[in-house]
Amino acid sequence: MDKENEVKHLAVETYAEDMAQVIQDDREGLVKKIIHEQEQREAERKNFSPESKKNKFYMFLSIVLVFSALGILFFSILKNETTSVEIQDQFVPFLPSEKSFFIEVAAFDKTEIASSIRNELARSDLRQGGVEGIYLTKNKTAIMGLREFISIFEMSFVPGDPALISDSFLIGITNIEQKELFFLFKVRSMLDIFGPMRAWEREIFPELYDLFGFELNSENNYLLYKEWQDGVIENKNARILTESGGNIVMMYVFADDASVVILSGRNGAKEVMLRLQQSQIKK
Repeated sequence: MDKENEVKHLAVETYAEDMAQVIQDDREGLVKKIIHEQEQREAERKNFSPESKKNKFYMFLSIVLVFSALGILFFSILKNETTSVEIQDQFVPFLPSEKSFFIEVAAFDKTEIASSIRNELARSDLRQGGVEGIYLTKNKTAIMGLREFISIFEMSFVPGDPALISDSFLIGITNIEQKELFFLFKVRSMLDIFGPMRAWEREIFPELYDLFGFELNSENNYLLYKEWQDGVIENKNARILTESGGNIVMMYVFADDASVVILSGRNGAKEVMLRLQQSQIKK
């Protein structure tokens, strides 16, 4: 029995010693872990601390940028160097129309301009009863005026003072029974345009028939010299050039006291005058 108790006593002592060693080892590992974590937190604190060199640099740079921005703003206010962007006026046609077509003609001669106008007349998909405005532009900004157009095409029409006959004019297309070209001039009054139009009358057809797409041949070339006649279109005074059979070839109509339209069809003239009336009502 004594020997058995002695063995048990030794086993207990051995187990107790082993447990003590394990606890001691574990405590040392835990302490090391705590110390390591503390060292990491200290390193992080130093990195985020304003005292670190990197953070000092960033803080200095931020302060410099803030004061630079304030300096620029203050300088701009003192000098009043604010800039403004010019707003272009919105393009507003003086005749209501379904379509507007712009032709860039800065590098074109009169043959190319005439060809471009005829091409648009032929290919336009203007709806039945509609009106389209054609505008000749230079460098996609300025719209060509009447006097420059007359000069390029070497026309004999003399519009005179822009205060009497405006430099703004319209080349357009009507599509009533068929597509037809027209010219619309704006004037101060009918009295201001009557004389210049009568002086130009004998040359209107010779100078415009090609633009209107009219083909001359041996049977109709007499139209180049035929006299124009007085007429009335939709209760408006007109001067009319007719074929020998009485069909209208070309005419100019005093559409209202401030507008003259040159075209070749009665229905087209009626539509243009109706739209001129509508535009005056809207104003």
